[in-house]
Amino acid sequence: MTGITITDVRVQAGDSAFLIDNGRTSVLYDTGFGFTGFAVAEKIKAALGERSLDYIFLTHSHYDHALGSAYILHYFPDAKVVAGEYAAGVFKRDGAKKVMKELDAKFAAKCGVTDYEFLGDELRVDIPCKDGDIIRAGDMTFTVLDMVGHTRCSVAFYCAEHKLFLASETTGVYDGGESIVPSYLVSYTAALGSVRRMTALDIQHVVAPHLGLLNEEQTRFYLDNAYRCAEEACDFFAQRIRAGKTDEEIVEDFKQRYWHAYIRDIYPVDAMTLNTTIMAGLIRREVISES
Repeated sequence: MTGITITDVRVQAGDSAFLIDNGRTSVLYDTGFGFTGFAVAEKIKAALGERSLDYIFLTHSHYDHALGSAYILHYFPDAKVVAGEYAAGVFKRDGAKKVMKELDAKFAAKCGVTDYEFLGDELRVDIPCKDGDIIRAGDMTFTVLDMVGHTRCSVAFYCAEHKLFLASETTGVYDGGESIVPSYLVSYTAALGSVRRMTALDIQHVVAPHLGLLNEEQTRFYLDNAYRCAEEACDFFAQRIRAGKTDEEIVEDFKQRYWHAYIRDIYPVDAMTLNTTIMAGLIRREVISES
């Protein structure tokens, strides 16, 4: 991509943190876990040298995307945090921060990290945004798009000049090959609408959550197949629900179909189990009950 460098600054499988830099202004797209936050900051520092981080764009409020920001801001306190208005509200809720702490600590322990300080109370949003807002990051301009479906606070960022799309998990978690894993947790219908919004844009470059910058072939596959994969996942759940399978059986079937190779590396089993159960319930309410 002419004029922009995108650097993978993740340190742990499951992190989602990528640095967009045009040599004058730097933007961090998501920040990863809390327990990896300082290490991600070190990688950003190495990439930028004497320059500072200017912006942090958060796609939603989940701990594996947003919690690292509280740690990274210790290194770059002047960076401006951009996130959806709904996410800004989530960060103020004690209950939400408690869940973040528990999930982050649980996965940290599995990674051999048991002694670190939780900085969730330092989460902040400097620029709350909504659908259609324009974010001017130096001479890079991004349009904010609501991407409701994975969460209510999910957003994506589109830079028309470079035809660059910073994607949301609502449109699916891509493995870089031929699998786009469903990830709608609040609305299947809204997720389909979000995919339509993405595919209506003039996109040549995609930075995908948990994966990074896609090559030309991957970009075309993602844009051409995200909607189909979302529908196929709905059918996957609906068939099993109508067959009378339990949530536990559906989770096992999900693991057989989706949870392998790269996806298994980045998708903690506890999160996969919880999210699959939520999606099954969503399809029961949104699809089965209406048919």
